[in-house]
Amino acid sequence: MSISDAARASGLPAKTIRYYEAIGLIRPARNANGYRSFSDADIHRLAFLNRARGLGFSIEDCRALLGLYDDQDRASEDVRRLASAHLARIDARIAELRALRATVAGLVHACAGDGRPDCPILDDLADGPIRARRMPPPT
Repeated sequence: MSISDAARASGLPAKTIRYYEAIGLIRPARNANGYRSFSDADIHRLAFLNRARGLGFSIEDCRALLGLYDDQDRASEDVRRLASAHLARIDARIAELRALRATVAGLVHACAGDGRPDCPILDDLADGPIRARRMPPPT
């Protein structure tokens, strides 16, 4: 199967498939003319990667998950540990996004949104806590 067929079958762009090959996540056979030849097993691995990446697993997590998938002697606790760590990262990101939302909602609420030029949103962006943490300009 060609790379375009593999892309259609797996739902991944050909560029992504080439990248996965370059970093060693997949290793399709090569024909005598040098073209890639994807087997059904390669397509299955690509679909696996597509689903794992869609769930937000990192490339290194995907590498570990593929290794565990290929290991018939694996312990499910190893898979669970990896997925649990990913879940903890998702929960942390959700907490960050909730805090970010609360901050932006407060700024939107504080702004009158009328014809006056004063704007608490712009004031906060100019003088808020992020600016205070920046390094001073070079002298």
